[in-house]
Amino acid sequence: MPGQPLDLFKKRYFWRLRKDLNRLFFTQFYNLPTTPARPTTNRRLRHRYGPTTHHLFRYYIGQYKGGCVIKILLITTLLGLLMAAAGSSNGAVYAGLPVFALCILLAFATQWLAFVPAYLRQTEKFYDLTGSITYISVTVIALVLSQKTDARSLLLTAMIVIWALRLGSFLFLRILTDGADSRFDKIKPKPLSFLGTWSLQGLWVTVTGGCALAAITSGDSVGLTWFDLGGLTLWTLGFTLEVVADWQKRHFRAAQGSGQFITSGLWSLSRHPNYLGEIMLWLGVALLAIPVLQGWQWVTLISPVFVYLLLTRVSGIPLLEKKADKQWGDDPGYQAYKANTPILLPGLAGKKTGKAHGN
Repeated sequence: MPGQPLDLFKKRYFWRLRKDLNRLFFTQFYNLPTTPARPTTNRRLRHRYGPTTHHLFRYYIGQYKGGCVIKILLITTLLGLLMAAAGSSNGAVYAGLPVFALCILLAFATQWLAFVPAYLRQTEKFYDLTGSITYISVTVIALVLSQKTDARSLLLTAMIVIWALRLGSFLFLRILTDGADSRFDKIKPKPLSFLGTWSLQGLWVTVTGGCALAAITSGDSVGLTWFDLGGLTLWTLGFTLEVVADWQKRHFRAAQGSGQFITSGLWSLSRHPNYLGEIMLWLGVALLAIPVLQGWQWVTLISPVFVYLLLTRVSGIPLLEKKADKQWGDDPGYQAYKANTPILLPGLAGKKTGKAHGN
């Protein structure tokens, strides 16, 4: 047949290309050894397949290199959709769409829009501020679109707005003073990785504020009881603890500099009192939301659990403990402070708790 040699050439061409792609992928990104007799290099690819295929190959490998980030983006978006579906159960509707789902969509869309100028300017200065503005926006919009005027909805809205205003302004002023956040140094130049951090912030807003949004948009309405007073008290204590701890540490660093570690005030009772306050206040929000949750909305009660795991296992305490160990690990004073001061809850042995977190 006239076309048979050409078809055979195409098969052999793409078979060899795929073989070399796989070989170079595994050797470069999994550090596996190549066969000395047939090493796969960029020069060999360019010689064998030409410059056009060589550039396609480099793009192909680039996609594999960012595959982990793409998976994170997909998982983040999927979790957001699942939360939107669960929280919208038995909830208010606006223009034929669930208000809860609209708020989740707004949370993610805000992060993705903010990512564009942040990446172009290579700055993270507006990252935390954007998160706080998103909390305020979605909470107020949920209240307005649901047309809720009951005491519970108004109280939940006020609690989140007050918390977001305080935390957002504090973090924004801090980064303006410090000039940068070292956590973003290696992330900013990589568009997919940087976009991933903004998407994770959208998920943070969605999951953390989920139970409050579900309660505000719930079709049920229950008057406040003594049980709710417990939630409000817990939120007040947690908020106060976080504010005072942040103020004490900021005041200490202004006087002593970032080269010293704080051991006074609330920091003499816990190595991370501000995070303890954060966990307490979101637990208080969840308690206040419980009486009006229905059906799948109960899934949103993952909020305080998510906050606890995030701060104690992922991005909060583990990173700070690792940084502190690197900076003051050889300091006898820091070693004594760490051994005698609990990592989170006062009354627990500092050394034992620290070891549980890998310190």
